[in-house]
Amino acid sequence: MHRSQSLTKNFCNKILRLENHGHKIEKFSKQLHVHHPYDVFINHRGIDTRRTISGLLHNYLYRLGLNPFLDNKKMKPGDRLFDKINDAVRHCKVGVAVFSPHYCESYFCLHELALMMEARKRVIPIFCDMKPSQLQVKDNGSRMVSELQRFGWALEEARYTVGLTFDTLKGDWSEFLTNATDAVMKNLLEVNGIEEEEYIQIMKLMHMRNPKAYRTISRRCI
Repeated sequence: MHRSQSLTKNFCNKILRLENHGHKIEKFSKQLHVHHPYDVFINHRGIDTRRTISGLLHNYLYRLGLNPFLDNKKMKPGDRLFDKINDAVRHCKVGVAVFSPHYCESYFCLHELALMMEARKRVIPIFCDMKPSQLQVKDNGSRMVSELQRFGWALEEARYTVGLTFDTLKGDWSEFLTNATDAVMKNLLEVNGIEEEEYIQIMKLMHMRNPKAYRTISRRCI
């Protein structure tokens, strides 16, 4: 009889703990998404990285329950290009700028970067197969002086921001994606004013509830 009562009590306590964990996770999720349709804006040159770094990073973040913006994933026929992109940049919390060999040839890449810098967004630079010193505005003669100055300023801001580097031929893809995801999550928690201890505890609980979905979290955070 006493053993039965003890088992029942333990079972009830486990249920209460799970409910408490659920409330914490729900609170964390609401903090991430309040007033922000996108958590992360991924700024990239499609021909260089859409099928590699940018696409994989988008999938990693999505599996963590975040809402990242990647143009080919979030835009549909009929969307007005500037309206959609400008709105996503303005309302994101953190930006990721994936710099690649052909990045500076793209007006849209430079425009998005300038928007993020002008809005004082937290931007994480990723230098993919290139060095920060190679970030240069390429003037083909068709750009106005004001555009060249604006884009040059945005690139300079990126050059002097601590970021990540990756060699697509020699680098460890798994390690890089884990480090990039870790950097995004840590910047998000700072933007949201979430204490690191609370963040680590919640991520542990999320991992316990769904280890398959959350196995990509950095070992330093779990």
